[in-house]
Amino acid sequence: MQKASRVVVVVFDGLRPDMVTPERMPNLAAFAGEGAWFREARSVFPSMTRVATSSISTGAPPALHGIVGNSFYFPAVSPDFVLDTSLAADLALAEERLNGPLIALETLGDRLAAQGKSFAVVHSGSAGSTYAINPRAAAHGHWTFSVMGSEATRTPHAVDEVVERFGPLPARTLPRFEETEYVTRVFVEHVLGGMDPDVALIWFNEPDTSFHYKFLASQDTTAIITEVDAAFGRIRAAIEARSDADDIAIIVASDHGQISSSAIADIAGLLGEAGHKAARASARAINGAAVTVTGGNMGEIRMVDGDMDRRDQIARWLMQRDEIGMVFTPSDDPVQGAVDGTFSTALVGLDHARQPELVYVLRSDTSIDPHGLPGLGLITGGVPVGGGMHGGLNRHELNTVLILGGAARGGAPGATQAPSGIVDIAPTILDLLGLAAPASMRGASLMRADIRHHAAKTETFEAGTGGFRQQLSITRRGEHLFPVHGGRLG
Repeated sequence: MQKASRVVVVVFDGLRPDMVTPERMPNLAAFAGEGAWFREARSVFPSMTRVATSSISTGAPPALHGIVGNSFYFPAVSPDFVLDTSLAADLALAEERLNGPLIALETLGDRLAAQGKSFAVVHSGSAGSTYAINPRAAAHGHWTFSVMGSEATRTPHAVDEVVERFGPLPARTLPRFEETEYVTRVFVEHVLGGMDPDVALIWFNEPDTSFHYKFLASQDTTAIITEVDAAFGRIRAAIEARSDADDIAIIVASDHGQISSSAIADIAGLLGEAGHKAARASARAINGAAVTVTGGNMGEIRMVDGDMDRRDQIARWLMQRDEIGMVFTPSDDPVQGAVDGTFSTALVGLDHARQPELVYVLRSDTSIDPHGLPGLGLITGGVPVGGGMHGGLNRHELNTVLILGGAARGGAPGATQAPSGIVDIAPTILDLLGLAAPASMRGASLMRADIRHHAAKTETFEAGTGGFRQQLSITRRGEHLFPVHGGRLG
């Protein structure tokens, strides 16, 4: 049974739930107070944007959709460099060499199109994030606008259409004030006010970008949080002004959280010193390296020649380093990795055919950062020290905003501690429109009373060898495991 006439989805990239307060975000806090707020909602691992976006669109973990990192070595596609899923050129190359889609799993957009439903997206993130939210938008006749320009979307006519009406795309500044204003106008006036699709989604690239480069609670970041909150207020006002406002469902979400960085640990450089020539993903060239390495506050290490003895040696070396918080290797065991002391990638939903031979997570904890927020950890670089980072398994990276309102509220307002996460967004949208979710979606509709009131039971696992001990807590709901918090012990 259809529960809503339309669904509006608002995503704030990187927003932590503890930022949603009346002082910081009065519009969103008021909405949360009136709706159903899933306080324990979780991202996936790695808690990176393109991985998470793919999980939002497919309702599934990386183990099923195959986007196993923002960047990952995929020799079938790019044997000479690490694939960067933010780049339109890399996405096109992947589809050409795979002779098919990079995300082959059925998506929200696929199911909407099959049922004759329209889907419009306004996106201010990378070409890869824009692609992942509806990979086959053009084939379906859907509409995806990117503030990054026509080359960043599979429906470039959407950019031409918007520029003709609203003028040139905004200049890129930091924080992204101009982009926020521009995409909000497009969404309110053009999408909601004109196109009126069955599902409308807007993706703000803030506060994520400012968290990275301006720090989590600086004056600049506080200002852009106020700005995106005001943008949400405008969106909500536009919905409430409609005669059918009571029939429109509103879902507000973030894809991951962030923690502050405390220092740099150059894993690629340290590997080189240990006798393993390492090619950094950012170098875009392997040049005879023995391994490829991605970074941030976690990353993958791939053996270029498939040498598993080298993999085992590096895994043991990692577990002897003080900088390392967690280590994972593929395994048939659901908990223990192939190398003694490591966790299995299956425990975090990363066991896809494209998974790396080795995954590391740098040390982090729940210490208070200089701005008074919990969550501090090491990074390999990429942002200034003190800047925010995400990707790992710290609870403040994993905990996401997930609030249902309007026709999606589903009864009395209030917060729930039920296990939930970004994998539930697509099944919930489909259920609101009276459509069945694909069998591949591990998520569930949050409109279901049994899901909303599911009792959370935390399971904790440990692994380690010698002086290295690591711990991971998860909650389980059916087949899906929601990571809660992970890190090194001691």
